[in-house]
Amino acid sequence: MDISDILTSVSTHPSSPTQSLDLQALTRAWVNERVAPEVLPWPEELMARVMQGVAKLIEQVEEQTATMDPKSNFRVVIMQTELERWKFLIDKHILHYLTSNQQNRLSTSEIQYATTHQSLLHAHYHSSFLAQFPVSLQKLDDTAGGIAMVEVPDAEKAVFVRGLRSDPVRVSVEGTDMDFQVGRGEVVVVRWSAVKNAVEDGDLECV
Repeated sequence: MDISDILTSVSTHPSSPTQSLDLQALTRAWVNERVAPEVLPWPEELMARVMQGVAKLIEQVEEQTATMDPKSNFRVVIMQTELERWKFLIDKHILHYLTSNQQNRLSTSEIQYATTHQSLLHAHYHSSFLAQFPVSLQKLDDTAGGIAMVEVPDAEKAVFVRGLRSDPVRVSVEGTDMDFQVGRGEVVVVRWSAVKNAVEDGDLECV
């Protein structure tokens, strides 16, 4: 049995255009989330489709695993590799949300997870050392003296973005005379506050 024959048989069931677009969108969402200084809106519809696709892929792998045919087993290896690629992107994307402070943009299950984690962490800190401090010094979100203990997003952070639209995207930096356009494929470095809306709208992507 020739290896090229096996690869050809596997490729007779290519990913649908929707799956390819979803993979691209999930990758873009993950990169945007890692680069942006704040939590971006949760891509609910995209994640719902992705999770459905992963569930179907798992079913296919389980069905194929039941056979001892070498040709089918090799197909399973390829499907498992594809499955791991999806799982990697999903895990990394969700993990970034769970380590963020802006829970108003998280999904319900993530808010529950983050809330439970914070409660356990606070209980641990309290039993370890906070209980020894005066009550006024036991807060983890204190803003006394004009210094906040909770880190907030820096909207003035510089980010690299690339144009995605055929029509140039106009970028204006507030407080300066900088006003320019970003064409498709062009990469620029600019303040996050100037491109936040364009990234969320899908006109630009972080790189």
